[in-house]
Amino acid sequence: MLTFEYISDNASLLSLVEQYQQSTLLVLDTEFVRTRTYYAKLGLIQAYDGKTLALIDPVAISDLSPFWKLLTDPKIVKLVHSCSEDLEVFAHYGDCQPNPLFDSQIAASLSGLGYGLGYAKLAETCLQVEIDKGESRTDWMKRPLSDAQLQYAANDVYYLYQLYPQLQEKLAANNRLEWLFEESQRMTEGRLSLPEGDSVYLKVKNAFQLSSPQLAYLKVLAKWRLNKAVSRNLALGFVVKDHALIALAKKQPTTLAELSSLNDLTEQEKRIHGKELLTVMATADLTNLPEEVDVVALKSGYKSAFKEIKTTLTELCEREDVALEFVGSKRHIHEFLLWLYHNKQTPTPLLLTGWRGQLIGDLLADVRFS
Repeated sequence: MLTFEYISDNASLLSLVEQYQQSTLLVLDTEFVRTRTYYAKLGLIQAYDGKTLALIDPVAISDLSPFWKLLTDPKIVKLVHSCSEDLEVFAHYGDCQPNPLFDSQIAASLSGLGYGLGYAKLAETCLQVEIDKGESRTDWMKRPLSDAQLQYAANDVYYLYQLYPQLQEKLAANNRLEWLFEESQRMTEGRLSLPEGDSVYLKVKNAFQLSSPQLAYLKVLAKWRLNKAVSRNLALGFVVKDHALIALAKKQPTTLAELSSLNDLTEQEKRIHGKELLTVMATADLTNLPEEVDVVALKSGYKSAFKEIKTTLTELCEREDVALEFVGSKRHIHEFLLWLYHNKQTPTPLLLTGWRGQLIGDLLADVRFS
């Protein structure tokens, strides 16, 4: 059974932060609840510097600012695993992002250990330990937390600290530590601001089915939903579901009677948002239509160019012992072909930037698609 300090008041937190400031490595994790809310409800923060394993209670502590400031200390490497949701928590509650950042899941992808490895699987592979994940879905807002919850939380940072030397050694042996820090830091970009409201419609499921005029309606609807979700702290789907937005964009009702006839909206959605939805749809800009979402993928030569790139990347990743899905996913390849299709006038695709550009840029120089 692991020993830990339970930090539940401002003075204890300040003392802990002063100790951690002397460290060069700090393991981080968070536990939260996120069912109906847009923002996660932060239930616990775990931290470990190899000496003191602390479980920090954000429900009890009124001032977490010393800890948030610690996360930006450039002298301390912050070690995390699959941290995208943790980064959202740090951005929302602390208005900060950890720097420098070492994500062990990224390290595994760059070390030939596999793509998207969970923490338990990585610990089993590298440390031959079995981690019980039974408490992962429990209520982290309930107090007091159970002994099982506290031990589960402590395990998450304790074994991650033990993983660090192995992962660091593997990366250093292949001159990939810079890749790791670059990729980890890329994950923090844009986290301190809300998603761009004018582009959020592109993330609505099945948006690719819509014509340009229909997308104009979806654009204003999706932006409205995002603003409503943020202001009320509701998950997007608990405002209006994706398929309902698609139906509205397709049918374009102009009266409450027409809107009420749509089976894709629940009675609650119609009752609460009906009038407002009609008002929002009336603001759609039909003079400056969005481009159809996946039109490029339908062009002649797209499939053959896509296949050519994927074959090239597959061979490269086998030689370099890195995960193909991490180096160049389907989305990354599509982004590259979109860039070619627009005569390189859109932002430089990820495949040609940073360490990816160094690794594969020359291999893609002869790809043609227009």
